[in-house]
Amino acid sequence: MTRLWSSPLLLLLVTGSLLGASIPLGKLAGDAGVAPMLWAFVISFGAALVLFMVLLARGDARPPDAHRWRYFLVTAAVSYAIPNLLLFSAIPRLGAGYAGIMFTLSPILTLVFSVILGVRRPDRLGMAGIGTGFAGALLVALSRGGLDQPAPMLWVLAAMLIPVSLACGNIYRTIDWPQGAGPIELAVGSHAVAAAFLLALTLTLGASGGFGSLIAVPGLTLAQMAAAAGMFAVFFRLQAVGGPVYLSQIGYIAAAVGLLAGTLAFGEHYPPLTWLGVVLIAAGVTMTTRAQAR
Repeated sequence: MTRLWSSPLLLLLVTGSLLGASIPLGKLAGDAGVAPMLWAFVISFGAALVLFMVLLARGDARPPDAHRWRYFLVTAAVSYAIPNLLLFSAIPRLGAGYAGIMFTLSPILTLVFSVILGVRRPDRLGMAGIGTGFAGALLVALSRGGLDQPAPMLWVLAAMLIPVSLACGNIYRTIDWPQGAGPIELAVGSHAVAAAFLLALTLTLGASGGFGSLIAVPGLTLAQMAAAAGMFAVFFRLQAVGGPVYLSQIGYIAAAVGLLAGTLAFGEHYPPLTWLGVVLIAAGVTMTTRAQAR
C-alpha cells in the first residue's frame, strides 16, 4: 500500500482502470433501465459512504471550514456531477466506447489550461508523451470506437463538454487545494455534495421512482459503488503527487479499459486502427511517467 501511495504510475493505472470500469458498468445499468442521473448518484454516494466510514475508522472525520465547503461545492459540480451526468446520458445515444473516448480529450485540454494559468508546464518529454497519447486517442476516435452508425451531432457536442468540465476540475483542484487537507477527506466531502445535488435533481424532476431499478440490479450497484470508492480513495492522492496534467491521463487508461471490456465482456469488435491507438496511448503514458520521475 505504501508503494502504491507514493508511485504516480501505480496511482495512475489504478485510478484510470477503475474509471474505465465505470463505462461498461454504466452501459449495463442503462440496459437494465437505470436512469443516467440515478447512476451518477450511485457513483458519488457510494464513494462518499465507503470513504466516510474509512475516515471514521481512522478518527479523522472533522467538520469542514468555509474553504473546504467552497472546494467541495465547486469540485462536486465541475468534476463529478456534470461530467458523469453527461457521460451516462450520452452512452445510450453514442455507445459506451465512443462516449468513453471523450475522456481522452481531457489531458490535452488540461495541458492547455495549465500552461495558460501557469499551474504546471511539463518538460519536452512530458509534452511529447501527452501528444503521443492524444494521437492514439485520435486514432481511436477516427475508427469510431466500433460504431457503425453516425453519432447524433447534438449528443456529440454535448459529450464534448465532458473533457472541458474535467479539465477545468483538474486545474481547480490543484489551485484551490485546502491547506492541510487529506485526499480521502476531500473525496468524501466532494462526493457527498455531488450526491446531494444529484439526489435533489432526481427528486425535482420526478424520477425518484427509478430507485426501484437499482433494487433490481443489486450486484451491479454494489460493484459500481466499490469501484467508485476504490478510485476516489487514490484519485486525490494522484492529484497531489502527479499534478493536474499527469492526473488527466486517467482518461487514456479509462478509454483503453473500456475498449478491452467491450471486447471481452460484450463481444464487440474494433478495427486495427483502434488497437494501434491503444498502443500509442500506452507509449504516451510511459513517456510522461518518465518525465514525471525527473
